[in-house]
Amino acid sequence: MNEKTLRKNRWQTVILLLIIIVLTYVSSAITSFNFVDGLVTIPKAIGWMFSNLMVTQETLDKLPTILEKLAETTFMSIAATTIAAVVSLFLGVFGSKTTKVNNFLSVFARFIASVSRNIPVVAWSLVLLLSFGQNSVTGFLALFVGTVGFLTRAFIESIDEASQSSVEALTATGATYFQIVGKAVIPQCLPQMISWVLFMVETNIRNATLVGILTGTGIGYTFDMYYKMLNYNAVALVTLCIVITVIIVDLMSNYVRKVIL
Repeated sequence: MNEKTLRKNRWQTVILLLIIIVLTYVSSAITSFNFVDGLVTIPKAIGWMFSNLMVTQETLDKLPTILEKLAETTFMSIAATTIAAVVSLFLGVFGSKTTKVNNFLSVFARFIASVSRNIPVVAWSLVLLLSFGQNSVTGFLALFVGTVGFLTRAFIESIDEASQSSVEALTATGATYFQIVGKAVIPQCLPQMISWVLFMVETNIRNATLVGILTGTGIGYTFDMYYKMLNYNAVALVTLCIVITVIIVDLMSNYVRKVIL
């Protein structure tokens, strides 16, 4: 790399940093955010957390109820993800340039993925809440719709990146469309697809907490209830259970990824 290229890269870096600084300053000015005040309040916030968010013996009596709601949330997240993965698999096959049946289905699949993915899960929860009310179905559908959008996009990209040699070989032998998809495309993409599904399971368990607050179900509702009662010790226990669950699921997902990839 010559000196002229290095100088150009340095200038690009400087300009990028200046743009970031200007945008940060403008954003803080518009929102009336003071960095100094924010930094000053950090020690106070940490002190409040250690003073109030403590798990006590009395709080542990609520553990069975909390674990029951946490299990409900976890299973709902897994169910929403796995069912969404099946739907996304078909949409991904139809939407991919490699395996598309026709342009109409390809555009339709990509449209569904774009709409579902670009609307946040919280927004889906609020929209569905108006139709289905506060129940588990609303939370399930909110996670399902958001997951379909993300996984469809991920599956389309995975299929597009698959090797074309096996597809061309089967096509030359006169194989049917379903044989090409089942024998050449899916086996290549399956490890990557499973990895994406595992990632969405982790994400949905975290999202389900927020969705539960809005829909009045699962561990999110339990968290919201204790928070509104100002029972911060119980809030700490709920938070701890959620964190431990997410860590366990993350470790299991990483192990499965190492095995399949």
